[in-house]
Amino acid sequence: MEEGKGKEDEKIKINSYSCACAIVASMISIIFGYETGVMSGALIFIEEDLKINDVQVQVLAGIINFCALVGALTAGRTSDYIGRRYTISAASIIFLVGSLLMGFAPTYALLLTGRCVAGIGVGFALVIAPVYSAEISAANSRGILSSLPELGISIGILSGYISNYFLASLPLNIGWRVMFAIAAIPSLGLAIGILRMPESPRWLVMQGRLRDAKQVLSKVSNTKDEAESRLQDIKLAAGIDPNCKDDFVSLTHSTRGQGVWKELVLRPTPSVRWMLLAAIGIHFFEHATGIEAVVLYSPRIFKKAGVIAKKKLLLATIGVGVTKTIFIFASTFFIDKSGRRKLLQISVGGMILALLGLGFALTIVHQSHDQKVVWALWLSIATCYLYVMFFSIGLAPVTWVYSSEIFPLKLRAQGASIGVAVNRATNATISMTFLSLVNAITIGGAFFLYAGMSVLAWIFFFFFLPETKGRSLEEMEQVFTRSKKSRNVDMELQTQK
Repeated sequence: MEEGKGKEDEKIKINSYSCACAIVASMISIIFGYETGVMSGALIFIEEDLKINDVQVQVLAGIINFCALVGALTAGRTSDYIGRRYTISAASIIFLVGSLLMGFAPTYALLLTGRCVAGIGVGFALVIAPVYSAEISAANSRGILSSLPELGISIGILSGYISNYFLASLPLNIGWRVMFAIAAIPSLGLAIGILRMPESPRWLVMQGRLRDAKQVLSKVSNTKDEAESRLQDIKLAAGIDPNCKDDFVSLTHSTRGQGVWKELVLRPTPSVRWMLLAAIGIHFFEHATGIEAVVLYSPRIFKKAGVIAKKKLLLATIGVGVTKTIFIFASTFFIDKSGRRKLLQISVGGMILALLGLGFALTIVHQSHDQKVVWALWLSIATCYLYVMFFSIGLAPVTWVYSSEIFPLKLRAQGASIGVAVNRATNATISMTFLSLVNAITIGGAFFLYAGMSVLAWIFFFFFLPETKGRSLEEMEQVFTRSKKSRNVDMELQTQK
């Protein structure tokens, strides 16, 4: 009995070196999260200082995501060409430039330019951090390590909210600029620090560098047998003889990402088509369900609910960041145990109820006009936090884990980049239409609309997203094959587990 227990402990043990690699890679997500969170409070001061209107506010808030779309579509091919590690370094440098431009912007036009530059860095970060984390980790720890970038985003958002609160007392024309400029410091540190991390072993195999890949795998695996087994699986997926002992092999097929778009979009196999649908769907629904409206415009939501003072608005907004961070952190302990599907269904189910409650409470506040309805105010705040909690426990981390693990080796980076491009386009649409939507159908109506989108999301996840827990990256094509033989193998594997 004790022997079985020991084997189980060994099975779930996370390699400390691979964990350190994933943590460092996730630092780029913290910087991105900070850029998102700090804008929420900074908008209050930018509006007052630069005298901009609601349309300009929406453009400033959402433009980062349209630029991130460009960055995301570029990042996949870039990481296939120069490697995952150098792509993270490039993203850090882009963030550095964007932060300095925003921090020293004398006008709205230059501020918008800096926001666009930072957006390209966002696109790079969102693609490469989860892909690197997934490729460096073993199957039994991939969920927790691949979810670290999403945890990093939450930590960054919370840091941005806290920065808003403590820098709010600075002079009006200085405070918001300092909020943006300080992001340049960690960007510079990461651009240098990531170079001390190893390259993805899967990318190394794709370049024929088997010796280098073997050395990395020996560090990120718990045993020599595990490292050898992982190397053989990767070689097989790359079209290399698993028994090949050469230090370097010349591959006859493309290894720099050429021709991938044809296999992904123009002539995909049935399994790849399903993977692409799953990746696009999960990224679309992550933001179509309204999270960006809460994260970016929470001060306005609380103001509509009846919180007036700036300090109280920023303090209530910090609560959103704390809630998001705590529950994403908690989800990392469940994602490899409960599985992706179960977390998604619980998460989205809770979001539907919370959004209905938030829409109801804000509708009551709206209809009461100038009369303060205390219970509706508290219900608005409680359901807002509840919505963020349910979003963070499942949909937030699973989106990035799932889309970074399902594609075959050759298609992974650029497949993930398509998902991220959809993610940013949806994010931008929500960011740049929320205020207009509120004016058109009221703030309560906006959240009822997001509740409807959440219902569609639950249905999509139930029918189109198979479970991937415990499967190696090289087994994903089998998971996404509808044949009877594949289903029988899947049932046999589940029975064994």
